[in-house]
This record gives sequence, C-alpha cells and structure tokens, in this order.
Amino acid sequence: MKTDRDVAFLFGAAALCDGLLGIAFLILPRFIFGLLGAAPPSHLGYIQFSALVMVVFSIMFAQIAASPRTYRHLVPYGILLKASFCCVVFGWWLVAGVPFLWKPLAVADVGFLILFVWAYRMLAEDAAS
Repeated sequence: MKTDRDVAFLFGAAALCDGLLGIAFLILPRFIFGLLGAAPPSHLGYIQFSALVMVVFSIMFAQIAASPRTYRHLVPYGILLKASFCCVVFGWWLVAGVPFLWKPLAVADVGFLILFVWAYRMLAEDAAS
C-alpha cells in the first residue's frame, strides 16, 4: 500500500535525522555549541545523555520504517518524544528565550509531530478497511 511506503519513508527520515543528530551531539557537543554560539550546559553529560536517547529513538524509528503495521504501537512514543521536545523549547522560548541552536530543531520536530500523528491515523484507517 502507498500508505506503508509513505510511513516507511517518514520514519526512515526520522531515524536518519535523529540518529545523526544524536551521534553528533554525543561525540562533538563542544564543537556544535561553539559553532552555533550557544553556551554549553554546566556538564556535557546532560547533552550526551539526551543524545543517546535520540539514538535509541532513531533505532525505534528505523524499526517502524521497516514494518509500519507491525510496529504501529510504537508510533505514540515518537509522538510523545517530539511533543516533549517542542513543549520544552517553545515554552522556554516564550518565557525566557532559548539559544538559536534549539529553534530550528523544534520547528522541524513540529513537522515530524504532525506527520507522526498522520501516520498513526492512516495506519489505523488502513487496518480497519
């Protein structure tokens, strides 16, 4: 079905984006913060832990991409991940401001969030018909 291909492409792209970003922030956090002019946190372990969480989710996204119907039940976790990141970034952006580094990532995650909800609904509709 076309829906399966579209969902597989979406989650393959999410796996690639989150995986590469996670690996980059795990290995090169000082470089990334310096390049973008953002102050690093008091301890880089905070960033590296978050980076590893991104890598774990990228593995989950790759599983969903491999078999969207089989792993449909995992999609809500991806929705929650994207919603959590967006809430934190946009919340702080509104009340205190955030470094530029986080803004495009949050905007991109809004897109992924919307598409993940779409994918979850499409897979349910296709299964029902």
